[in-house]
Amino acid sequence: MYVVTVTFTVNLEHVEGFRSAVEEQASTSLKCEPDCHQFDVAVDPDAPNVFFLYERYTDDAAFAAHLQTPHFKAFDNRVMPWLMKKTVRIYQRAWP
Repeated sequence: MYVVTVTFTVNLEHVEGFRSAVEEQASTSLKCEPDCHQFDVAVDPDAPNVFFLYERYTDDAAFAAHLQTPHFKAFDNRVMPWLMKKTVRIYQRAWP
């Protein structure tokens, strides 16, 4: 399994808009992408403008395909101006 984590630090005035957009992105990815197996969205309870995504894909090709979907491109274009910082990390799931 191919694991992607993303941490977003969002400008405070855009937190609610970001929350709505990322929840829609997660739901659409799970519904429309058969190789997207998990897409969790979490928020830091001490910093409500910091969001953490945990995504699992079949393989790197599935993640590459995700990045080309219309819903990802629309999400990315919409939220990029709202961000202070975005960090993406890639992992290979070790178990099971």
